Amino acid sequence: MKFTVSGLVNIETNVKTDKFPIQYEPVRYNFFGINSNVSGVGYNVSKAFTVLGAYAELLSLTGKDIYEETIKNEMSKNNMTDKFLLNSLDSTCQSVILYDENGKRNIFTDLKNIQEIKYPVNLFSESYESSDLVVLCNINYSRDKFEICKKTGKKTASDVHCINNLDDTYNKDFMKNSDILFMSDEKLEISPEIWIEKVYEKFSNEIIVIGMGEKGALMKNKYDGKTTFFSSYKTRPVLNTIGAGDSLFSSFIYFYTKTSDPYISMRKACLFASWKIGESGASKGFLSENDLNILYNNIR
Repeated sequence: MKFTVSGLVNIETNVKTDKFPIQYEPVRYNFFGINSNVSGVGYNVSKAFTVLGAYAELLSLTGKDIYEETIKNEMSKNNMTDKFLLNSLDSTCQSVILYDENGKRNIFTDLKNIQEIKYPVNLFSESYESSDLVVLCNINYSRDKFEICKKTGKKTASDVHCINNLDDTYNKDFMKNSDILFMSDEKLEISPEIWIEKVYEKFSNEIIVIGMGEKGALMKNKYDGKTTFFSSYKTRPVLNTIGAGDSLFSSFIYFYTKTSDPYISMRKACLFASWKIGESGASKGFLSENDLNILYNNIR
């Protein structure tokens, strides 16, 4: 299988803290509690696809700075192509994640000038035409690619993350046009069960999934009309929940594209995400399809 992924790559720094809120101290010595790595939703999804066993092309932007080569080297080390990685930004995007031992996190994201940059349509076309599915992450330069995919019948998927408004100005295009739509329950002001029906009534996506962390996930399937709850798994101690949503999203797409069975795909995705959060860093902790299947067969 081949996937095209249009989305963010950044440099992510994870900082472990004892608890929230953080009491002011001028200096803290945090031995082995601060780690930096290549991340970003687009990169995380692409790497998860690759580790599972697919081929993924990441369409993303970096700056002309020291991080450009770091990202390219990391992609090469993980058998990912940097053919569609452009250094069009003033500087590479960065994020800092504070997290505690209970899995709570506070994320600071600096997108630099990425929201002002367009990704070339010719390069997008070169990648997506031979792909089984196109992931359009909710970054501005992905927005105009929906029309191209719809004209050619190419299936699309997007994750709008934390949302609580059906008419959200920024995310409405992604919600309206995605065949497969993921989101989080973190900011919902009504129950996920009511919310998912409202999303379906307004946008009628093929598959809608609400990730609910340790509470599991909720899925609406257009083809049989069912709304189904999926329990979470506890496969190993939780170290850092950052990237759990990306791993749920990417693994579901992988297995759904391969099997066309949303129910098996969702159960495997919940298991994949459970294993992933046993490591710190949004792009770490991914299982291969073979290792995941072994775990899945032992747990069922």
